[in-house]
Amino acid sequence: MSTTLNGRALAMLRAVAAGRAELTCSCEPDLRIDGLLCCDQATAHALARTGLVRPRHAVAAGQWTRAELTADGLRALGEPRAVC
Repeated sequence: MSTTLNGRALAMLRAVAAGRAELTCSCEPDLRIDGLLCCDQATAHALARTGLVRPRHAVAAGQWTRAELTADGLRALGEPRAVC
């Protein structure tokens, strides 16, 4: 991803990496961190749209599920990609 991320977007990615975030299953997923809705849903949508975060599990539309970083999301945080 070539877009520079601001501090808020990086904080959201760190929360996802720490296992503290959930996404709704939708074309523009909402994000909550520590059980609270994120105050910047536009950034949350952009993180999902650009492929930095995704739902960990497939759930019904509108349902919440744990969020996870993609390989691009890990790179955006400067973390090495996990090898399975």
